[in-house]
Amino acid sequence: MPEGNNNKTLGLLALAGVEPYQEAVGEEYMNPKQLEHFRKILDAWRQQLREEVDRTKNHMADEAANFPDPVDRAAQEEEFSLELRARDRERKLLKKIEKTLQKIENDDFGYCDTCGIEIGIKRLEARPTADQCIDCKTLAEIKEKQLGG
Repeated sequence: MPEGNNNKTLGLLALAGVEPYQEAVGEEYMNPKQLEHFRKILDAWRQQLREEVDRTKNHMADEAANFPDPVDRAAQEEEFSLELRARDRERKLLKKIEKTLQKIENDDFGYCDTCGIEIGIKRLEARPTADQCIDCKTLAEIKEKQLGG
């Protein structure tokens, strides 16, 4: 796993106040204990994103100024534009988190949407919103590149 992904994984786990999940020998996949582990991670991530949205709204309201200097005004508009793009990505991520939490509620979490096999604890800790196993995701990315997507 690339170093960046490992840091992100540890960051999400720390955010949720949980340790990496240690599977017991013979433990059933996606049992209530595992589902609760991922629910905590997703809830904490969702809360963090919501707080970011609130911070952005407050920042933009506090910082919005009608600068007479066109350069200052352009700089502020560019800053706000970058913030809004980041929030838009986070809004999409929030939707994925909500969809994933619904999968947990429906006992449909942790399995590949494409082939139905287990996605795996480590992959889900790295990307809790993953809905494909690594093989199907890799294949989908290859097809996307071939189609110029």
